[in-house]
Amino acid sequence: MQTTIVKWGNSQGIRLPKLLLDSVNLSYNDEVDIIVENNSLIMKKAEKRNPYKTIQERFKDFNGEYEPIEINWGTPVGEEIW
Repeated sequence: MQTTIVKWGNSQGIRLPKLLLDSVNLSYNDEVDIIVENNSLIMKKAEKRNPYKTIQERFKDFNGEYEPIEINWGTPVGEEIW
């Protein structure tokens, strides 16, 4: 199958026929990974990513020590209450 690279705003793009997308189980708005390998582009469906991290993932680099610091936010510029 052959297609043409076309201008798409400030980028370039290609249109993929629905038949081709159906054959690899891709559809509108699916996320894909594109890999450059041996002077070729390889496109495959991206693995689902969990947008939420577990508590263990969030604190994996935490060493157990915490020391609060005071931040100087500057002088009031409106009617803030301090």
